[in-house]
Amino acid sequence: MANVTLSPEEIGRRGQEYYDRFLRDKLEAEHTGKYLVLNIETGEYEMDRDERIAFERARTRWPSNVVYILRVGYRTAARLGARHTRIRP
Repeated sequence: MANVTLSPEEIGRRGQEYYDRFLRDKLEAEHTGKYLVLNIETGEYEMDRDERIAFERARTRWPSNVVYILRVGYRTAARLGARHTRIRP
């Protein structure tokens, strides 16, 4: 990646926009609940039921690229004391 610093908000915006536009319809039917680590520069991704495994595979593939993490079919990738909220069509 060129020496560009993106804010967390910009990473989130770009990652969510790419997911919504190109991946949501393709992935949600079969992969709900899995963690997706998206390379926001290339659109490539890693996915696994274990967030850590997906992230480690992504870091091996793209050690210096910016990634966006989400849980397929959920509003957030992680939770703090509350239940995950599934996105219902």
